[in-house]
Amino acid sequence: MAAITASMVAELRGKTDAPMMECKKALTEAEGDMVKAEELLRVKLGSKAGKAAARVTAEGVVAIASEGAASAMIEVNCETDFVTKNDSFLALVKGASQLVAQHNPADLAALAALPYSQDGFGPTLEDVRKGLIGKIGENMTFRRFKRFASSTKVASYLHGTRIGVVVEFDGDAVAAKDVAMHVAAMKPVSLSSADVPAELVERERSVAAAKAAEDAAVATAAGKPVQSAEIVTKRIEGGVQKYLKEVSLLNQTFVKNDKQTVEQMLKACATAVHGFTLYVVGEGIEKRVDDFAAEVAAQVAAAKQGA
Repeated sequence: MAAITASMVAELRGKTDAPMMECKKALTEAEGDMVKAEELLRVKLGSKAGKAAARVTAEGVVAIASEGAASAMIEVNCETDFVTKNDSFLALVKGASQLVAQHNPADLAALAALPYSQDGFGPTLEDVRKGLIGKIGENMTFRRFKRFASSTKVASYLHGTRIGVVVEFDGDAVAAKDVAMHVAAMKPVSLSSADVPAELVERERSVAAAKAAEDAAVATAAGKPVQSAEIVTKRIEGGVQKYLKEVSLLNQTFVKNDKQTVEQMLKACATAVHGFTLYVVGEGIEKRVDDFAAEVAAQVAAAKQGA
């Protein structure tokens, strides 16, 4: 069984807002699986454990560049927050974003091979990256990028250097900019309900079904009547539909006017959004947490074995 560390409990609490002891119990039951533990908490605590925004788990910067009719967004990661303020690192990020907009590289390998010089390093972007690693003393990687050069217009928004959004649209530029800011704040997973990935929908249905089963077990234990299978099915599907509205951009309540959905706001402004791209620094990357005491203990044990 995986050891449940204090850092794991803290990470789960940060994701769900659930009580510390409940987080530890869930991790123990899930044998250390963070995703499964989060689902167990949602079954047990319902919406109390449904915090949407995940904690950032790595450092880095998101940048957006425009070159003529093309735009690009890129995420570049590093090890510590300190480096995200380093002028050479920031220049590297800016240069990389401009290269994406100018040259439309096919992938990260193609981007790394593009001509680029900085701080006396070159002649490629990869050479500069390696040179800065030696100069700054910290690893840095190009994680992902996207280029925008279609016939539709784009609006962009950067929330500091950690969150970047690009919205593809036709219509009013101010409305599109407002949508980009909304996406940064509310972090929808898709444009419409129909676009939500099937695996997320099934996960939500599974959580709703498990929650209904737990409620039925509690009712039975208390000698109370249990809901019929038909009512339970409707309740589960109702929960799924509620989830779809909460995570799809067009159905979300507009952050600047809680009397409108984003779709209604766009219609009023004669604007159509065709898609959006959201980058959150470190999203989905597990950050290493060093346990100094455990490391020392391991070294001592290894030394004894070698003696």
